[in-house]
Formats: sequence, C-alpha cells, structure tokens
Amino acid sequence: MTSPRRTVALVTCACFPKLAPDDRLLREALAERGIVARPAVWDDAEVAWSSFDAVVVRSCWDYHLRLREFLTWIDRLEQGGTSLWNPASLLRWNADKSYLRAVADRGVRVVPTRWVGAGEEPSLGDILREEGWDQAVVKPTVSASAHNTWRTDRSQVDRDQARLRALARAGGVMVQPFLPELAIAGEWSLIYFAGRFSHAVLKQPREGDFRVQGELGGSHLCLDPGVELVQQADAVLREVPESPLYARVDGPVVGGRLMLMEVELLEPQLYLGSSPGAAQRFATEIAARLPASEVSPVRAPQ
Repeated sequence: MTSPRRTVALVTCACFPKLAPDDRLLREALAERGIVARPAVWDDAEVAWSSFDAVVVRSCWDYHLRLREFLTWIDRLEQGGTSLWNPASLLRWNADKSYLRAVADRGVRVVPTRWVGAGEEPSLGDILREEGWDQAVVKPTVSASAHNTWRTDRSQVDRDQARLRALARAGGVMVQPFLPELAIAGEWSLIYFAGRFSHAVLKQPREGDFRVQGELGGSHLCLDPGVELVQQADAVLREVPESPLYARVDGPVVGGRLMLMEVELLEPQLYLGSSPGAAQRFATEIAARLPASEVSPVRAPQ
C-alpha cells in the first residue's frame, strides 16, 4: 500500500489567489517530483494549514499593509507545529528592514542609512546636511514593492518634511543617499536555494525613475554576475541568523563592490522564469525537506 502524496501550500495573497507566474512554474516542478502544491491565501480562515506537509511562504505581497496580523499568522503556524519555510524566526527577522543594522554591524557593506524611529520628527534638511547628501531616498522600514518610497533633494526638503513626519507617525523610516548607480547600471538580485547560488538578474528602472520594480515600469535581464559578486553575496548570507531555504540578495555595484540594499527572505520574487532550471532547483530543495513518500514521481512529458 502506498502512502499519500506529499502536499505543500504555496502561500500567496488575495491579489494572486491562483499564484503569481513564478509560483505556477514552481508548482509544475513540484508535480514532476510527485508533490502536490496548492495555492493558499495567508489570511484565508478556511485554509487547514496543518493538513500540509509544509507551508512555503511565497507571494504574500500585502504583508506590509497588515504586519501585526501577518506576524500573528506566522506565530499561529509555528505554535501549531507546521513546517514553515522560510522558518518563522527568519520571517519575523526579515519583516522589518531594521535587520540591516545588524548585518552592517557584522561588517556587511550596506547602503548608508539614517534610521528614524516611530513617532520621531527629525528635520529632513538636517539629515541631508549632516550626512552630506544632495539627494536621498525615503522609505518605511516595513515595506514591499517600493510602497511609500520616494526621492527628495535639498531643494525639496521643506516641502517633503510633512511627508516624512506622516511616515514616522506610522512606523520606522529609513533615509538613504540616492545612488546614481541604480539609475545608470541598475540593481542586482542574486537568488539562492538552500544556501547555494542559483541565478541572478539585473533590474533597471524605467527612464526617469529610480525604482526597479516591474509593476512600476522596471525591467530585468538574467545575467551572469561574475564570481566576485557571487562571493560578496555569499558573505552577506553568512550573516543571516539561520540557513534559509530561499533567499535573494539585492544591491547595486558601487565602487566595484556589492552594496547591500536588502536580503529578501520573506516574499521575494525569485525570477524562476528567467533562468532555465531555476524552478526545478527550487523544487528539488523543497522535496529534500519533505517526509519520504512511496508514490513514484510524475515524469515530465518528453
């Protein structure tokens, strides 16, 4: 008698109830390995999370709008003994970009940042003068897809002060120098599965913008980042508190070296459709962590 097929929840949000395109590729690759992958919206009260062999957090692209509720959901799954990937502790650590302070303290080259605590009201003009920045980018510490991210300069700081104040009333804020390298050369995303480099994309903003997200007009190309850039991204991942199943290391090259903008461990787009075999590599690592099954894998059509 054979054991039932292994099942995995690919966690998404209500905007993508049938999965984002990347995750559909992952579902197909898992099916080839005899694993049933089902989309599950994270805030759907009808989902029986304990019925899955594992829950893989993928495209929860609204978590930043409801952080407390999202963290409560993570806690509930962890307390129920659900196999959650990435692990709950990593998801919590990565949900607020203040983790960048910790990795910077460990020697990682991070984009210089002035941190504004929730409820604080510093002068935006003073920040730029003190740091010697002519232009800056302002963003919440809890954000996704460039939500509430904007650019300012010394000529606009008086006008933008109210905007900074409003962000700080809602939560922590980051002020960083505008990096011309982002607009000129773009931002690298290096993708890892189980700590091993898989592939990379170079993301570029549309003309006149600095944000590289596709939904904002950005584009990307799958390119070879070179050995040195991979080694620099490897060093970043060594400073992550636990070993992630999946990770994305983001940043531009400044002065010939990677300058970290983010380590994405929660809900990164993994650009599986941009690199041949990427979905299969990810599926292999998921399969290796699941309980054994006696069901023969479903072979892909020849």
